[in-house]
Amino acid sequence: MTFPQLSTASEQRGPRRRRAAVVAAVGFVPLALTGLAAGPAAAHGSMTDPVSRVSACYAEGPESPKSAACKAAVAASGAQAFYDWAAVNMANAAGKSKEIIPDGQLCSGGNDKYKGLDLPRADWPASKLSAGNHTFHYKGTAPHKGSFELYITKDGYDPSKPLKWSDLEATPFVKVTDPPMQGGDYVFDGKIPARSGRHLIYSIWQRSDSPEAFYTCSDVVFGEDSGTAGAPAPTASAPSEQEIADGAGKSTVQHHHDSAAPSTQPGAAPAGSGGTTGNEPQADGSAAAPVDATGTTGTTGTAGTSTTTGASGTQNLAETGGDGSTPYLAIGGAGAIAVGAAALFATLRRRAAVGRHGR
Repeated sequence: MTFPQLSTASEQRGPRRRRAAVVAAVGFVPLALTGLAAGPAAAHGSMTDPVSRVSACYAEGPESPKSAACKAAVAASGAQAFYDWAAVNMANAAGKSKEIIPDGQLCSGGNDKYKGLDLPRADWPASKLSAGNHTFHYKGTAPHKGSFELYITKDGYDPSKPLKWSDLEATPFVKVTDPPMQGGDYVFDGKIPARSGRHLIYSIWQRSDSPEAFYTCSDVVFGEDSGTAGAPAPTASAPSEQEIADGAGKSTVQHHHDSAAPSTQPGAAPAGSGGTTGNEPQADGSAAAPVDATGTTGTTGTAGTSTTTGASGTQNLAETGGDGSTPYLAIGGAGAIAVGAAALFATLRRRAAVGRHGR
C-alpha cells in the first residue's frame, strides 16, 4: 500500500516564512520612503553684515521683539518664521528668481511663511554703511556651493512702499562664486556704490548643487537716517553664536554649523569622496587655510562689479533643497530601497516555485 506523503513541520513553515518575508519587504518600502521624506529641512543661512531683516528680528527675540518693525513682522508671520530665520528660500528658483518672485515679495522670497519681512516701512533696524570697499558676512548654517549676488536700491528708493525689482539696480554690485568660509561665515569683499539716506541691499544666494535659492533684505543707512516722523530707526544687530544655539531647539529646520566635519544627513557628500575647496572652517572654527593658485581670487569686473571665484573640488554639503523638506539624494536612496525590495520579492517567488517543483 502506498501512503500519502505527509509534509514535515519545517516544510509547512517554509512557505509561511517566505510569504511573511515578502509582506515585510513590500511593507517596508512605503515606510522607508516616509521616513526619508519626513526629516526636517536644513537651515542654510542669512546675511549678517549688513544685517538682514530676518536676522535682526531673530536677534531681538521672536517672542518679544523690541523694535516696532520686528513686532509688526512677527505679528504678520508668527514667531516660528523667525526661529527659522536661516531658511528664507525658494526651492525651485533655478536661477530664475527675478522671473518667479513677484514685486512686493522680494524679502520673503515669495514664501508666504515670511510675509512679515515684506512690510513696507521706514523704521526697520538698519546697518550704517558708507560707499567704498566693504567686507560682507553671510552666516552659513548649512554650507553649499553656489553664487551670491548683491543688489542695491536706486537713488530715490522709498522704503514706505513695497519693494519691487525695478527699485533695485539692474546688475549686482557684487557677485561671488564659492566664497571662503571663516568661522561659520561666508566672507567676501565688494565695493558699495555711493548713496545717501536709507537704502536696501538685496542678496540672492543661488546654489549650484540644487535649484534652491535664498534671499535677504538688509536695511542700510548712508549718513543720516530721517527714520519715521523724524526719529531714526534702531541699529540692527546680528544674532550671536549663543543666540543661534539657544533658538536652535525651537527651529523646524536643522542647523549644520561646521562644514569641516562630514555631514551625516541624507544628501551629504560622503567622507573621502573627494578633495575640499580649501575654504572650509577648521574644527576650532578658525579661518580656513589659504587656497592654492587655483583657488579664490578677487577681481574687479566691468561696471565696478566685484567678482570672486572659489577653488574647485568637493565640499561636505548638507541637505539639498528639493521641496524644502525632502533631500534629492534621500529620494534616490528611497528609490534604491524600493528596487532592492522588488528584487527580494522576485527572489523569494523564484525560490517558492523551485520548492514546489522540487517536491
